Amino acid sequence: MTTTLPTHTAPAAAPRKPLRPGRVAMYALLVLAALFFLVPVYLLFATALKSPDAIAEATTWHWPSVLNWGSFRDAWAKIGGNMLNSVFLAVVATLLSAVLGSLNGYALSKWKFRGANTLFALMLFGMFIPYQAVLIPLFQFIKSLGLYGSIWGLILAHVVYGLPITTLIFRNFYADVPDALIEAATIDGAGFWQIYGKVIFPISIPGFVVVIIWQFTQVWNEFLFAATLTNTSSQPVTYALSQLAGGQAVSWNLPMAGAILAALPTLLVYILLGRYFVRGLLAGSVKG
Repeated sequence: MTTTLPTHTAPAAAPRKPLRPGRVAMYALLVLAALFFLVPVYLLFATALKSPDAIAEATTWHWPSVLNWGSFRDAWAKIGGNMLNSVFLAVVATLLSAVLGSLNGYALSKWKFRGANTLFALMLFGMFIPYQAVLIPLFQFIKSLGLYGSIWGLILAHVVYGLPITTLIFRNFYADVPDALIEAATIDGAGFWQIYGKVIFPISIPGFVVVIIWQFTQVWNEFLFAATLTNTSSQPVTYALSQLAGGQAVSWNLPMAGAILAALPTLLVYILLGRYFVRGLLAGSVKG
């Protein structure tokens, strides 16, 4: 006597809903917009991979038949040292402004004192002062400190100029932290630094991600301070790129290859931390 086991049939897949004309039009519009914004990227790579002779002979839109990877080698030979200057500048200035902005936001949001709101408003006012308005007094100040021409003078300028936005981001972020956490730590005998190190800092990762992405991008791409506060040995990559395109006879493959190399660090930061950016930005945007 044989026993037949019941067979289980997989449920039929639900039929796909046809795309509505409005959704098709929206997707088509998004694709066209993406292609429009990718056109400069295509031209960047197409020009960087051409030889100088191919640039003179072919049209701008023509993709090179023979790829000239030597453009990147030649561009790195000219701006490699400046790239290292920019890495050091952006990392140190970003970390310093992030930590100081975190301390400012913590003090202004959780340790209220007389004049805190006025001080915060004055700090925010610094966000609206253009670089050109403070360039001469900043130059004189950096020179009086003996930091003119060094990378540290440029770091100081970016840290000071970055404090308003980093303070704003962290103050709004810490506004969502329950005051009960601070009160409980105070009752246990913790002081300002202990509360910050053991309570506030561990939950500040989303805020730090936002500040790091923002500040790193701003410092890396800045040109005016780089051109006025540094000398040849400490100039960052943004100034070096302008020198690649200088003169009357320009080998355009070199500036394009240099621009691609200079864009890689910020692109890497966005790839690694980009998914946390909007999450961290919205985490502190409800109050404040």
